[in-house]
Amino acid sequence: MSLTAQIAKHIRDIHFGGNWTVSNLKDTLADVNWQQATTKVHSFNTIATLVFHTNYFVGVVLKVLQGELLNGSDKLSFNHPQIECEEDWQQMLNKCWTEAEAFAVLVEQLPEQQLWEDFSDSKYGNYYRNIHGIIEHSHYHLGQIVLIKKILQQEAES
Repeated sequence: MSLTAQIAKHIRDIHFGGNWTVSNLKDTLADVNWQQATTKVHSFNTIATLVFHTNYFVGVVLKVLQGELLNGSDKLSFNHPQIECEEDWQQMLNKCWTEAEAFAVLVEQLPEQQLWEDFSDSKYGNYYRNIHGIIEHSHYHLGQIVLIKKILQQEAES
């Protein structure tokens, strides 16, 4: 398996399952409804906000892989559309799954040499750093989502 195919596998694993942590976004979110996704727990971001935030950066890097200019902002990465019903929540999740798979496909198709080239601008490091940053970022926020989900479940049982 090529290095880019292995990296694409990691992208799919964090989103759809198969990684050695046995934790992924799709399975974790499968039984979360829109009310849970938008419920504020303590001072944490909501599950919906974390899903949007995580996918925001997938989308930014995806566009670069599609040949567009780098166009993203940390401050915009938390500004998701209102979720007012289950359909809104499912649309957000479907966008996440679709973009994650498109991202994995394009990473898989990258020539390995491109991994070591500057990503858009040298100040952002190389493609490898940015793609792995997306994977690390996704794992980090998945952990937060899991904890928030457990708190919500415990509160519902009380």
